[in-house]
Order: sequence, then C-alpha cells, then structure tokens
Amino acid sequence: MNISIESCARLNNGIEMPYLGLGAYAPGQGPAVRCAVAYALEIGYRHIDTARIYGNEREVGEAVAQSRVPRTKVFITTKVWNDSHGYDDTIRAFHESLAALDCGYVDLYLIHWPAPQRLETWQAMVTLLEEGKCRAIGVSNFTIRHLEELMAYSLTVPAVNQMEFSPFLYQKALLDFCRLHHIQLEAYSPLTCGRRLDDATLVAMAGRYDRTPAQIMLRWALQHDVAVIPKSINERRITENAAVFDFCISNDDMTLLDELNEDFRVASPAWYPENWP
Repeated sequence: MNISIESCARLNNGIEMPYLGLGAYAPGQGPAVRCAVAYALEIGYRHIDTARIYGNEREVGEAVAQSRVPRTKVFITTKVWNDSHGYDDTIRAFHESLAALDCGYVDLYLIHWPAPQRLETWQAMVTLLEEGKCRAIGVSNFTIRHLEELMAYSLTVPAVNQMEFSPFLYQKALLDFCRLHHIQLEAYSPLTCGRRLDDATLVAMAGRYDRTPAQIMLRWALQHDVAVIPKSINERRITENAAVFDFCISNDDMTLLDELNEDFRVASPAWYPENWP
C-alpha cells in the first residue's frame, strides 16, 4: 500500500478525507489542543477531529485560522453529542459547533453515539448536507445493526463510521460490512490509549521494522484501508504518529497482528456500542 501523509480516502459522495488525522480529545486542555493542532498542521497533518463534547472546537478553529495552511486544505470533523439528538436540536447543535469553530463550514459531521433519536438526528444531518453546511455526514460508534437500521430508514448512506479499532480490537465483520456498503471506517483509539504498547508480539515486530509499537499499530490500520486519528497534545508523539508512510508491513506480519485481537476496548462496558439499543 503506497500512501503518504497527503493521501486521502475517497468517501462515497466523492469528498476526499486524509487517512491520517489528529484526534483532539483532551478534556480541559483547550490551550494545549490549540498548540497541538497548530503543530500538527505545521508538519503536514491536514485532518483534525474534534467534537462538541470535547469543549475545544473554538481552540481547534483558532489554530486552523492562524496557521499558514488554507482552510480549504484542512479537513475538520466534529460531532453532535447525545443531549442534542432530534431534528431541531441537531440543527441547533450544528450551528453552535460551526460558530465555535468559526471556519465557514464543517467537512464531516458525525453522530457521536447511536442515541435513541438517531434517525431524526440523521434526517437533520441530511438537511445540513443538502444545504451545503457540511461536505459529508457520517456516524460514530455504530454497529452493523445500527448501520442496517439507518440505511433502511434513509437513502443517504453514512460516508464514515468512526469506531474504536486496533489490532487488539480487530472488528473484521464491521470492516467488511463497511467496505461492502462504501462506508469509510475510521479508527479512534488506534493505539489503545497506550495500554497494549508493551505487548510482546507487537514490541518484537516493532524491533524488526526499526519502528515504535505505536507506528506498527497505525500502519496496520492504514494497510486495512482504515483512516486513523491518534490523539495527542505531545509534539514528539504527533511527529512519531505521522512517520508511518515510509515502510510497509508484510502480509505474514499483518496476519500476526490480526491475530492479536482480544476484543479489548479502552472504554468502560457501559459505553460499548453493542450495548446501545
């Protein structure tokens, strides 16, 4: 798989989304997020992922506006939170996010979790898409069951499904389903929040490739054609996470990494997507 930091996935509506993004989840650290986004843009990142619940949309927007990168070259994702579901509330929440970002438009707007009013929320998002307020719409934490429900309800298929995904949570059935329906899978917590970086198989493989375990995990996801949004406010780690485009994991080693799956999740069981009705 020959890709670079500039490489993009073509979404099902023709929009291009960079495979590598910076996750901006860092509660209570708005100024640090602003600095992290500014640094990431400086070294070549062109995709920033935030959400209303993160409380840092304003700082993300400021960093983008103050950078030397034109707004049209930056892909910005944000999400509607669970307390704003329903048609009217979603429209209101979107405009609040847009005002905080102050960036003219949103590239990708996601349903953060499959809360009970998700179908009404989706209809509002379709309206926003049709009005040109956002360039693409999608979902996050949707299982196959949730996706099937949504596609039975609406002719507009989500462009993206953002899910927790790593070698230790290799959701192959979901990945295959998304590929079949032209939904781009995007991995959050692709590094397991650091909780599996000391795995013996992973460490040994990193040594063979002269890479870090984190770089092996990110490259593994990319070679599965999964976009990644590792989160960090640390410049060294932001740099390290971008240095994954000049090597390739062999097919045999990809299989070894696939076999690390243990259904390990960073989130607590109460937040498992499978537990949402």
